[in-house]
Amino acid sequence: MPDKKDISNVTVIGAGTMGHGIAQVAAAGGFNVILNDVANDLVETARKRIQQDLLKATEIGKLTTEQMNAAVARIGLETNIERAVERADLVIEAVPEKIDVKLALFSRLDQICPPHTIFASNTSSLSITEMAGGTRRPHQFIGMHFFNPVHKMKLVEIIRGLETNDQTFIAAESVAKKMGKEMVEVKESPGFVTSRINAMIGNEAFYLLQEGVASARDIDKAVKLGLNHPMGPFEMIDLVGLDTRLSILNFLHQTLGEKYRPCPLLVQYVKAGRLGKKVGKGVYEYPDQR
Repeated sequence: MPDKKDISNVTVIGAGTMGHGIAQVAAAGGFNVILNDVANDLVETARKRIQQDLLKATEIGKLTTEQMNAAVARIGLETNIERAVERADLVIEAVPEKIDVKLALFSRLDQICPPHTIFASNTSSLSITEMAGGTRRPHQFIGMHFFNPVHKMKLVEIIRGLETNDQTFIAAESVAKKMGKEMVEVKESPGFVTSRINAMIGNEAFYLLQEGVASARDIDKAVKLGLNHPMGPFEMIDLVGLDTRLSILNFLHQTLGEKYRPCPLLVQYVKAGRLGKKVGKGVYEYPDQR
C-alpha cells in the first residue's frame, strides 16, 4: 500500500451529486482524478457541473483562472470501470445508499484494482465493516463521508471499520486535508454523527408539519433564526433528497429502534415522487430544476 504522500491517482465511482463534487475537490486539491459512471451522458453532465462550479469559484476570487484550468485538466471521464481503476491509489465510492449495491461494487473492485489501492465509501450511514468484509483488503477500507454541496461544505467524517489500519486512516486524513476539508474521526455506528442527528431533526420537522403545528416555511425559519442553523430542515432534506433521507431513517429504525421510525408524511411524499430539488419538487417546488 502506498505511503500517505504517494497517493496521487483518485478514482470516484458514481458521477451524481456527491460523486462529481468529490471529483471536483480532489482535482482542485491536486490529485489526478478519474470520474466513472455507467453512461457517457452521466459523466459528461458531471463534467459540465464541475466546470460551472469552478468557474463560479474564479468569479468570486477563490481560484485563479490557471488553478481552474489545471483542475479541469486533471479530471478524466471513464465509463469502463476496469480502465477507471487500473492506476488508482484511492477509490472513493459514491453510488446509491443501498448496501447490496455497495457490496457488489466493492467485491468487483477488489478483483480489478491494484493490490495497494485503498477503498473509501462515501456512505452516510451504512456499515464500513460490512462493506470491508466483502473484500480481501479490510485493512485498506475506510469511510469518507462528504457533505452536499461538496465544494462548499468543509467537513468529512472519517470512519474506521473494525480492521481499518492506521496507515489507511492517515492516508484518508491526508487526502481530505489536501481537498481543503476539516475531519472528525468517528467510531463506526449506524448513522455515524451527523446523519444520526440530522435524520432525527428532519423526521421531527415532518411530524410537526403532519400535525399542523406550523407551515414548512415557518418551521425552516424557526430553526434558522431560533437555533442558528444555516439551513432549515426542509431546505436540507430537499437538497439531500427525500428518498435518501427515508432510506437512512429506515436503516436507523432497523438498527437503533423506534425513535427513528420514519414519519408517515415523509413516506407519503416519497411515494408521490416528491424527492427534492433533483426532480424539481420535494417539500418545496423548484420549477427551474425540472
